Amino acid sequence: MQIAKPTDITYREIDFIEQLLSLNDKTILDLGCGKADMTRLLASNGSGRNITATDVDEIQHAQNLLIDDLPNVTFLKAGSEAIPLAEDSFDFSFMFKSLHHVPMELMADALQEVKRILKPGGMAYISEPIFAGDFNEVLRLFHDEEKVRQAAFNAIEKCVADNELLLVDEIFFNTPVFFENFEDYERKVIQVTHSNHQLSPDVQQKVKQQFSLNMNNDGAEFLIPIRVNLLQKKPD
Repeated sequence: MQIAKPTDITYREIDFIEQLLSLNDKTILDLGCGKADMTRLLASNGSGRNITATDVDEIQHAQNLLIDDLPNVTFLKAGSEAIPLAEDSFDFSFMFKSLHHVPMELMADALQEVKRILKPGGMAYISEPIFAGDFNEVLRLFHDEEKVRQAAFNAIEKCVADNELLLVDEIFFNTPVFFENFEDYERKVIQVTHSNHQLSPDVQQKVKQQFSLNMNNDGAEFLIPIRVNLLQKKPD
């Protein structure tokens, strides 16, 4: 296993998932769903998908409960380290850039919970952003995630080394993210409800200047390097 690997391959993550996995008529758990953007895509891109989506942030969870056009999705307030669901319940578990948001001392517990709720032979898809690239150069000015991303990788690596979950594949690609302008970036990244980013005027200006390096007439697009670890619970 390796934490990072340069690649020229670019995917929208949902397109990559739909090519990689057969999700129709399956039970799916989306851990740390945030604004439920990926949850929505998973729920809408096929048939027979029964999805449970969790988030620990009270504000975001309350907003998710207002979603009324995803009848095949159930939202729960829960941290990934303590999932209030029965063991052997899900065919697939997803963590989209959320493992590094789990407190470091609880990351191993979160992976044990993933193992517990998966059916024998069930698959865990864990994507994590790599600490590199233009988007990261903006983010790290006010929110340096190098330590927690390393801890997330270490937790996965130990889980595999201890034979708790089997490593099926480790895949690297870039995924695009677009912002109309800096104000759009502020809304979507700086003002997220799960973190309390208080930027000083000096830091705010540095972030804006770094962000502007990717701006053109249409907006700002970044390619975020991603690592995916595809893990499996041992079949019976």
